Amino acid sequence: MLALAVMVTQALISVTGSVVRVTGSGLGCPTWPECFPGSMVPVAHPEVATLHQVIEFGNRTLTGVIGFIALGCFVAAWRVRPRRPRLVRLALVMPLGVVAQAIIGGLTVRVDLAWWSVSVHYMASAVLIWLAAHLYKAAREGDREPVLVITPAMRRLLVALTAVTAAMLVAGTLVTAAGPHGGDPDTPRLDLPIPRLVEVHGLLVMAYVCLLAVFGVWLRSARPTKGLLRAYIAACVLVLAQGALGSVQYAIGVPAVLVVLHVTGSTLVIIVTALLWGESRYRGPVPAESAPTAKAPVAA
Repeated sequence: MLALAVMVTQALISVTGSVVRVTGSGLGCPTWPECFPGSMVPVAHPEVATLHQVIEFGNRTLTGVIGFIALGCFVAAWRVRPRRPRLVRLALVMPLGVVAQAIIGGLTVRVDLAWWSVSVHYMASAVLIWLAAHLYKAAREGDREPVLVITPAMRRLLVALTAVTAAMLVAGTLVTAAGPHGGDPDTPRLDLPIPRLVEVHGLLVMAYVCLLAVFGVWLRSARPTKGLLRAYIAACVLVLAQGALGSVQYAIGVPAVLVVLHVTGSTLVIIVTALLWGESRYRGPVPAESAPTAKAPVAA
């Protein structure tokens, strides 16, 4: 359950970060680590709206909550017997990642939300979400040497799919960097044509869909587990929904609520792509003392 909580909260902080951005609350706390010079919490200020302070400070507070959950997950992984080094390593990354993200977020505030800093902030979250999904998977499987449940060619296709996912996310941050939601009305935007950036992002989404379609054709001749099938179906549904949502939000002028939904969708795409990767091989059941009722995956 703690591994699931870590995965959910790592995704949640990206979503709340998008709320900060679309509401123009990025400088609601204009300094870091303090909210205002001399105060760790919001204070009345004639130049900073109270709502913006509440939203930004709330996001910072949530980071602390996520850090405690991540630390709790690491302690739980450390106490598992027999000791599971891979699970411990993945769990350790989570609290360290939260600290790193807090520092990146602080630097983002220090440079007045420069577009490149916001992009780095999101991509760091994407990496943590990816690793949190692998932590969730590791908590539900054993520690044997991984055995592929798909062909080597399909595994190479997953490598390509992962690379396209990363490129798709980077392109998405550039579209955001050039768009209207910078986190503060006075934040300079990326000086590149938005239509060209959207085209690049859209082509990468199409590449993801095509690779996923080829994987699905090959999957029919394999013996996929139920977990792999569920991850594949979820990936198909989510990327198509994301493509449709992205097209709609661009066509109607990027309304704030759709931006938040699109960021939510992006975190889910990261998770299902990571699970698709993880479900493509089998590491055996969870060690008996950790989970006595663990079972091997059942082929569909």
